[in-house]
Amino acid sequence: MFKEMLLKKMLASKLKGVPAEMQDKIIKLVSENPALFQKIASEAQILQKEKSLDQQSAMMQVAQKYKEELKGLFTN
Repeated sequence: MFKEMLLKKMLASKLKGVPAEMQDKIIKLVSENPALFQKIASEAQILQKEKSLDQQSAMMQVAQKYKEELKGLFTN
């Protein structure tokens, strides 16, 4: 319960400017699929270090790799 609350707070701070209903959907997806999103975050951090990319660029590259899995989550 506490872990989920922290996750929601952290995601909400990163999703400023995103409509509330979309924020809720993203938070729900991350909460329900923590392993996938942890893997994406870890790979993005590696790219940031190895290729000196900014966080957004690294996340976009990794998201492309997992495009089909992410698409499946967002269409359900």
